Amino acid sequence: MTKINCLNPIAKVGLDLFSDNYEITEDFAQADAALVRSAVMHELEMPGSLKCIARAGAGVNNIPLDKCADQGIVVFNTPGANANGVKELVLAGMLLAARDITGGIEWTKSEAAKSDANVAKTAEKEKKKFAGTEIKGKKLGVIGLGAIGAMVANAAVSLGMEVYGYDPYISVSAAWNLSRSVKHINTTEEIYKTCDYITIHVPLLDSTKGMINKEAFDMMKDGVVILNYARDILVDEEAMAEALKSGKVKRYMTDFANPASVNMEGAIVTPHIGASTEESEDNCAVMAVNEVIDFIENGNIKNSVNYPACDMGVCDKAARVTICHKNIPSMIGQFTSAFAAENINISDMTNKSRGDYSYTMLDLDTKATESVVKSIEAIDGVIKVRVIK
Repeated sequence: MTKINCLNPIAKVGLDLFSDNYEITEDFAQADAALVRSAVMHELEMPGSLKCIARAGAGVNNIPLDKCADQGIVVFNTPGANANGVKELVLAGMLLAARDITGGIEWTKSEAAKSDANVAKTAEKEKKKFAGTEIKGKKLGVIGLGAIGAMVANAAVSLGMEVYGYDPYISVSAAWNLSRSVKHINTTEEIYKTCDYITIHVPLLDSTKGMINKEAFDMMKDGVVILNYARDILVDEEAMAEALKSGKVKRYMTDFANPASVNMEGAIVTPHIGASTEESEDNCAVMAVNEVIDFIENGNIKNSVNYPACDMGVCDKAARVTICHKNIPSMIGQFTSAFAAENINISDMTNKSRGDYSYTMLDLDTKATESVVKSIEAIDGVIKVRVIK
């Protein structure tokens, strides 16, 4: 029985995919696999039984990736599963920035409006205070054209915006899905100088931390709108506060409430609700559970953030063995020698690497013996060996 621990509530539509061979347990120390959303795992002791962790979402900063890799624990995420939910919030953010909708709502909720018997006439006089602009015809710069960024770019084109996209690492799949009307830009500086709205959809890396900073603001148009629904620290918030005060930035739209953002005049902050839709939570749960099932039952790795993608489909041979190991020379030769020493034939094999770590899958014509598994485990650089069948 494979034991699954949920560190956060996971949508039932995902959990229902587990067969009777799986058991949901509240005991993380006994888990074979864990499902997580926002729970912070850095201080948790990883049990020896744990084979994988699936994050029902894209960001994995709450999971100790290197620690897991060192213990042969494969970490998955669910890229694109919540992309539409985030895309729709970004579009809402643009509209809220263009039109003072929140100001108008606050006025109608004021005591003065509530006690005004002629509020309809008063509203006609007051509405000019909340006038705005339309987004049609405006220039939008999209920095990062992954699942979310590409959806935002395509939707903005449909809304009549002139869209500029920047992503030096765009995948072939993302490129195929991108509207022909999106203008490919070679540098972020071109977007800073050109666009009325700028939205960022990049991962948090050393190279992207604080990328929207004073130097970037100095290149931008006066009255630019910045949308940040990716990570709060992609923006230098001290510089953002100054840019809002000076009028360089008209509005800062962000989904990250923190002591700096909630006190910025001119910022509209939402409480990290980008993926908080029923559909997104269901999609993430289904994708995460399917990743876990495929890994547990077939050894395949899809959408891992600390081990390489590796897929040999469903095993139709007598046995399948998977090995998490360091990415160092002579490992494959040692594996094949260990099987040859016991007269076990390898019918198919694949090996993939990612940084310091590698993953090898081997299909065998006969069952893997306990002794050959112990021989492989004893090889220097081997982290974890699993016999799938």
